[in-house]
Amino acid sequence: MKFKAVVTENGFRKQALFEDYRISSQNEDRIAFAFDISLLLRAVRSSVSIISGEFGIANRLQVKLVKKLPPNSTQPMPFLTFETKGYKSAVIQDVPISKPLSRAQLLQLQAALDAAQDLPPTLVQVPDSNRLQNFVDRMKHVGDLLNVSISKYGDLHLQISTTLITLGAEFRKLLVVGDKAQAPSEDRDLSAQTRSGRAILMGDAQSVQGACLTVIFQFFIPGTRQTDKSISLHCRLPVLDPGSS
Repeated sequence: MKFKAVVTENGFRKQALFEDYRISSQNEDRIAFAFDISLLLRAVRSSVSIISGEFGIANRLQVKLVKKLPPNSTQPMPFLTFETKGYKSAVIQDVPISKPLSRAQLLQLQAALDAAQDLPPTLVQVPDSNRLQNFVDRMKHVGDLLNVSISKYGDLHLQISTTLITLGAEFRKLLVVGDKAQAPSEDRDLSAQTRSGRAILMGDAQSVQGACLTVIFQFFIPGTRQTDKSISLHCRLPVLDPGSS
C-alpha cells in the first residue's frame, strides 16, 4: 500500500500548549503552508532535548513565522522559526516553508479536512503503539505494499509480501470502537491470513485498499490514565496504489 499524502487533523485549546498565542491573517486568522516534516521533526526533537537537558529551569520555546534572507540569495523566504531558550543556552532553528496558501487553496484544504471528519464504522484501539511502530519500521525495508485489515472482532492484521518473503503481524482482541461482532467459533484454529480473508468475505472486516487508513492518537494527563480531552489528533493516510491483492 503506497500513500500519496497524509492528512493530519488536530484540535486543542490554545492554553494547553501555549502561554501566549497570537495569529493574524486576512483568512479569518488562519495560515496554511507546506513544509518538509522531517525538518520539523528534527527541530522539535532538538528543542525538546535542550529543554529536557536544562531540567525545566527557566526554559521556553517560541515558534513564529518569519521572513529571512537565505545565504547567497537576494529574495527573502518564509521560515517557521523555533527559538529555544534554556537556563544556559539558546538555539534558533529555521524550518523552510512554502509561501502561505491563497484564500482559495485554504478553503479547498478546509473542505478536504471537513470531508475527512467522518470516521470509519469500526475502529480498534492498539495499546502497544511501540510494538506496532517497530514492526512497521522493519517491514518498510522489505517492500512498499502493505496490506492492512481491521475486523469487527477486534483484530488488526498487517502483511507485506514480495516474491521471496511474506511477513505479517496480528493484534487480536483489541478494544473495538463502533460496529463490533462476535468472532465465529470455527475460526479459532485457522491462520491469521485465513481468518482475515473470511472476515472480509462475510462483511465483518475491512481492508484499507482503495480507502483511507485512519490513525487516532489519545493523550493522557501525565501520571494518570485519564484522557486529556484538550488535545485531539488523528491522521488519515489515503491509498495511492491498492496493489493487486
